[in-house]
Amino acid sequence: MTRPRTDRVLLIGIAIAVVCPPVLTVILAQLPTSEARAYVFLYLGIVASLGLMTGLVPALVAAAMSSVLGDYFFLPPVDSLSLANPSDILYLVIFFVTASALGGVAALRRRSIIEARGLSRSLGSANAELERLYHEQAASARTAVRLAQTQQQISALRDADRVRRELLQNVSHELRTPLSSILTGASVLLGRRDITGPVHDGLTGIVAQSRRLDRLVGDMLDLARIEGHALELRLEPTDVGAAVQSAAERLRQLHPTRTVRVDTEPGSLEAVADWDRLGQVLDNLLANADRYAPPASPIEIQVAPGARGTIVTRVIDHGPGVPEDMRERIFDRFVRDEQSGGEGTGLGLAIVRGIIEAHAGRIWSDDPEAGGGAVLAFTLPAAPAVQTHTEPVAGGTATVA
Repeated sequence: MTRPRTDRVLLIGIAIAVVCPPVLTVILAQLPTSEARAYVFLYLGIVASLGLMTGLVPALVAAAMSSVLGDYFFLPPVDSLSLANPSDILYLVIFFVTASALGGVAALRRRSIIEARGLSRSLGSANAELERLYHEQAASARTAVRLAQTQQQISALRDADRVRRELLQNVSHELRTPLSSILTGASVLLGRRDITGPVHDGLTGIVAQSRRLDRLVGDMLDLARIEGHALELRLEPTDVGAAVQSAAERLRQLHPTRTVRVDTEPGSLEAVADWDRLGQVLDNLLANADRYAPPASPIEIQVAPGARGTIVTRVIDHGPGVPEDMRERIFDRFVRDEQSGGEGTGLGLAIVRGIIEAHAGRIWSDDPEAGGGAVLAFTLPAAPAVQTHTEPVAGGTATVA
């Protein structure tokens, strides 16, 4: 019964892999060519979704379809499978390798989920059998054997999950080395004065997309560390107000026209936190707010002492806000608010939640204030006034004074 179901899911997945990339291509074809190329990485969402829901083969089919369609419709010369710029070949190879790797990781996670569901059903049956045997005082030997088999399955599932995390880390590391070489080489060539206009434009595209892929690989690596409980933190008393000011200044440098208002309440705003990871959290939240807020509206950041020895930080934009049914799901991986024109990989807020929870904090989507918009808030444990002790963290210890 399992085999026909698996075959049916595979066939459905292949059918979707054949249909969805052309549908997305039709949508992107309505945009100007320059804008359409900026959105071709939406194909990665199709590949990852197919790998997670139907397996590796449909994901590879979708990756191949996406590469061919991207070449035919968006890379010059348009409406032809030939390439005018040799650098576009490298662009397609990077896209196909990344899509295949992403589909493979998603497919491996789907297999782990299926095994976990089967194991859950097996454990439920084992528990029912144990209860029956407890009342009937019979077949104890058979129950012992079944328990041993269940333990073996649990061990095998843990090994599979460990392999999945290691694969994700290895893939991320292996992708970073060639990406760094591509980015460095393209940047050096871009600085030469003897290159022609079309070559300059092609190199500019390679640099931009390589940086985008590097950010994606970095997000994948951070997510793998979080899920593997291997996130290293250097915990020390950290001024959250100063960290917020630094993050606001970084956003102003990237987008000088964006107004960022920082409101810090009186009192100690020191938390037990890792300065770099806190900066990563704030950068992600501010980038998310900058993406959704109207250009002329300000982004507000509020920092205040909270209840039960915490420091509360709120990031408020004046965009469309978060729908009620997505308040909890926006912090899951690969979840984006499509109604508000969501962009990105869908990993940013999942990484933010992982970092905050690793600090023993909490993050949530708060009720919008007057004027609408999204309100994302998180807490961190406040630093004690005078105290010195050693905090255990993943990969070592950190001294907190």
